[in-house]
Amino acid sequence: MRRGLGHSVVVGSHENATGELAHALRAAVAGDVDFSTTARALTSMDASNYRRVPLGVVAPRDADDVAAALAVCRAHGVPVVARGGGTSIAGQATGTGVVLDFTRHMRQLVSLDPVARTAVVRPGLVLDRLRDAARPYGLTFGPDPSTHSRCTLGGMIGNNACGSHSVAWGTTADNVRALDVLTYGGKRLRPGREWAGAPAGLRELVERHLAPIRTGYPEGLPRRISGYALDALLPERAADVARLLCGSEGTLGVVTEAVVDLVPLPAAPVLVVLGYADESAAADAAAGLLPFRPLTVEGMAADLVRGAEGLPRGGAWLFVEVDGAAAAAELARAADALDGLLVTDPAGQRALWRIREDAAGTATRMPGGGGEAWPGWEDCAVPPARLGPYLRDFRGLLAEFGLRGIPYGHFGDGCVHVRIDFDLWTREGVGRFREFSEAVADLVVSHGGSLSGEHGDGQARAELLPRMYGDELVALFGAVKDLWDPAGGLNPGTLVRPAPLDAGLRFEGLPVVGLGRAVARCVGVAKCRVDGPSSGPGVMCPSYRATGEEKHSTRGRARLLHEMALGEVITDGLRSEEVREALDLCLSCKGCRSDCPVGVDMAAYKAEFLAGHYARRPFARPRSHWTMGGLPHLLDLFGRGLNTVMGLPLAARLAGVTPERPLPRVAERSFTSWFGERASDRPPVLTLWPDTFTDHLAPEVGRAAVRVLEAAGLGVTLPPGRVCCGLTYVSTGRLGAARKVMRRTLDVTGQSTGPVVVLEPSCAAALRTDLPELLPDDPRAARLAASVRTFAEALEELAPDWTPPRLARPATGQTHCHQHAVLGDAADRRLRRRAGMDGDLAGGCCGLAGNFGFEPGHYEVSVACAEDQLLPALRTAPQDAVVLADGFSCRTQIAHLAPDRHARHLAEVLAEALDA
Repeated sequence: MRRGLGHSVVVGSHENATGELAHALRAAVAGDVDFSTTARALTSMDASNYRRVPLGVVAPRDADDVAAALAVCRAHGVPVVARGGGTSIAGQATGTGVVLDFTRHMRQLVSLDPVARTAVVRPGLVLDRLRDAARPYGLTFGPDPSTHSRCTLGGMIGNNACGSHSVAWGTTADNVRALDVLTYGGKRLRPGREWAGAPAGLRELVERHLAPIRTGYPEGLPRRISGYALDALLPERAADVARLLCGSEGTLGVVTEAVVDLVPLPAAPVLVVLGYADESAAADAAAGLLPFRPLTVEGMAADLVRGAEGLPRGGAWLFVEVDGAAAAAELARAADALDGLLVTDPAGQRALWRIREDAAGTATRMPGGGGEAWPGWEDCAVPPARLGPYLRDFRGLLAEFGLRGIPYGHFGDGCVHVRIDFDLWTREGVGRFREFSEAVADLVVSHGGSLSGEHGDGQARAELLPRMYGDELVALFGAVKDLWDPAGGLNPGTLVRPAPLDAGLRFEGLPVVGLGRAVARCVGVAKCRVDGPSSGPGVMCPSYRATGEEKHSTRGRARLLHEMALGEVITDGLRSEEVREALDLCLSCKGCRSDCPVGVDMAAYKAEFLAGHYARRPFARPRSHWTMGGLPHLLDLFGRGLNTVMGLPLAARLAGVTPERPLPRVAERSFTSWFGERASDRPPVLTLWPDTFTDHLAPEVGRAAVRVLEAAGLGVTLPPGRVCCGLTYVSTGRLGAARKVMRRTLDVTGQSTGPVVVLEPSCAAALRTDLPELLPDDPRAARLAASVRTFAEALEELAPDWTPPRLARPATGQTHCHQHAVLGDAADRRLRRRAGMDGDLAGGCCGLAGNFGFEPGHYEVSVACAEDQLLPALRTAPQDAVVLADGFSCRTQIAHLAPDRHARHLAEVLAEALDA
């Protein structure tokens, strides 16, 4: 039981009471009520270091549903926390009572008025969807945090989010005109200016304390997010109650609708990238650029960028966006920088901005394999003119405590983000975390700063607010909280009367090795939860994009695995059906391995889970794990004889695969058989890998590759025996079998270190990554992994002077998801350009993904994944476009869903052009 000001709120309950609460909510609410183990596990964490397990989750359909849910929770004495995208970094999106999830139903753009430049939004609306709707009118919503593709307007209001354009357009509070709010006590309010929507007693309380409110807030600080913005209620500031609600972190009321302002988009944005000797020089220079009216002034140093291409000389950089080429040139001339770069191309700008937007995740991995870094002192802010001195002192404090961190952020506003390599796994490390937090709080205050400059106080910093504001003002925060929420039911333990900053850390009780340690890497920034129209080459996360469900996102699966490792919510460990169900729709596309800013590798985690889940229970496995998972062995054993079996009426059921798609046919003659009977007088310079798919199902690809490689002057040989990368065994979690297959393969390849060309991207990726990871103690594995080349890489590396035939045709098709995630496709793009094939291939995942699309229950998701990027690209491509798909799965999916488009491997296209 948590005690408030003369009130109590139940934060834990026995099963009967929880069941009664769930029953009452289902009777009162039209939306979804989910008290399942999965729902509780998915919402136990946000993007912070903290963990609080809720009783259940309610997804309301409208404001009436919110009111009904609050009434039931109030009657049962249960607290409520409002949750949007769950990307909060201070712990304020977690709670022990009922979580209100606004992202499922209350995500509408109600209206948009381009003349008045306003929009009416529901709290679950994702920021990018508002921006998409406003863009045709030349408008946008000014605040744009780096999570803009998944954060919600309600969450932005709760945290008073800012983003990179705040030097021009301010914080969310500066762009909110009015709010519809429900209090925990059931009152419907519409906060606005001149005390509109204020609860009884608020005006009188403020008028009794005008002096501390006028003098207690730091001056010259554009990014002051900490505490309640009571100075917004001063008479000289129009007593703006809506502004007070912005940044209150869901502790005063629940926002059900908002009227927000829109701002004009810049007519001709230019990105000026300025290089400086080091971080201090960049920080010192930032404030001097503000008179040029920039739209952004972002800073980062080399330890964050880590070799990114396209930057000017320097050890630190300012990214400054201005409107117009003339303004950009003027700013660049005035800036005292080592080097500079003006970028007008939108694609070039997006590529550079992606470096900054991924920083919240990139900063969690220390350079040089130096371990993990975590939030905890994530976003303090000082007056911009003090930023340079503050950063020097901050770096000194890190050194004093023996810690490492990588500062970056909104230098024009004096706001610094940093992840620090705290040891949050041991009692001693957590004690050091507290000591450092107290010391750095004093440092920020000494520079006239705010403990939070963007993400709010939550649990991470609220305990330290007296150091910034003093006891009198902090006591006033409590009095304001009690006027709005006398029962203390909204987000208790956050901002006001907070839990200790070192309590409830999500690492407590988690094993320090194994799968639990691996999934703790997920910090919850939720790049895998992007919805709406996709763009660019990214893959992650196809199953979330198809279903829209958190449990089918990379983050959701990581959270379930995290709770499984803890054993509190999910109590049956590797036998967990909740985890198995969530992982069932994971395509093992490996997209998260590259697209997740912290490198979460859900395909590897899934394989490890499946291995444990079915350990000593071979007959519990789906039949497809033996048929599709053992396909290489079956093809070697039966060859063309499988065609007869697959033609039987009950073939799909016998094989444990879906009857909704045709099974592939085994070729009349294998590639290795064809190769063994041909003669060549060229001495071999490379080994061509006869993967299962090329050998038995698409030998025409192998024959075409030999034709092209020999035309480029490269002699080709095959391994001296049967080889297999083990991919199908890995993807079905048969890791013991995978290791046996891999060891037999290494016995065949021996000590060879020459280039090995692998035509099937999934097999090449398995050899590059799965092989050395599953056999880390076998040096042959690392040697073979290092020798792997894609078809395009081999031509570029071994025949650099070869001129491919020119087709002069547009290209469309699919970049294999494993190629994107593991291998990269830069060499392929260069080869296509040299051959006159213009155009980019689709990103995302084709949806077939090896055995995934053949397994029962996956067909609809498989098709939905193809509809995300691949099928629209094929429909809009010119009829004469070359359809490229190097992956056998991709070609099979295209043949099934777009039979009018014949997809081919790049080697086939080039071989045909040579023959022509």
